[in-house]
Amino acid sequence: MARQLDEQIAGRFPVGQRLRVLDVGMGQGTQALRLARLGHQVTGLEQDATMIAAARAALSGEPEGIRERMRIIEGDGRETGAHFLPGSFDVVLCHGVLMYLQDPDALLAGLARVLAPGGLLSLLVRNGDALAMRPGLAGDWAGALAAFDSVSYRNRLGVDARADRRAALTDTLAGIGAPLHAWYGVRVFTDTAPDGTEPPADLETLLAAEERAGKTDPYRGVAALLHLCGVRG
Repeated sequence: MARQLDEQIAGRFPVGQRLRVLDVGMGQGTQALRLARLGHQVTGLEQDATMIAAARAALSGEPEGIRERMRIIEGDGRETGAHFLPGSFDVVLCHGVLMYLQDPDALLAGLARVLAPGGLLSLLVRNGDALAMRPGLAGDWAGALAAFDSVSYRNRLGVDARADRRAALTDTLAGIGAPLHAWYGVRVFTDTAPDGTEPPADLETLLAAEERAGKTDPYRGVAALLHLCGVRG
């Protein structure tokens, strides 16, 4: 997904421009820290204290210049209006958050509000059009049949979550003034790998295959996750 995001940034902004980036629901700060290392000014918004502690610990080990480019705010992603002015950011990330919200429309509207004109909105969501793939490939035929008619699922942590269908999100993005510009699949071939699996010796080849599949039909349509990129009008 990082490669996909970098591709969209490179295609939209001049080379070397230091961007204002907001990462909503940043988790342990993996993407936020990566973008700060690339020279961007990054704000991470997160409400989970454990994740915030992990992000701050990771940031503390970075050189001073990178630490100065990244700030961490404790808060709810649905309350961006309380923290930021309209048009404050060139890039807004919201990865792995929507699946835990029953009604994400208010959050999405808030993300578009803080995005500057021409800015990039990057969403990572569970693919509601491919929920039957994981149980089907595992031989859980009853689970596969049930998944065709639902956007609800239980993730590997045992938490009930919600998937999004691309067509519906496309309409939502158009409605908030950040219409869909590009989309990718994520975890096309590797979704069934058990958690904790050691990276293979040919990891770069695996990543190349995933990257190719993530932008190629029909493979991207059955990916476990969708990476959607909207552009603020």
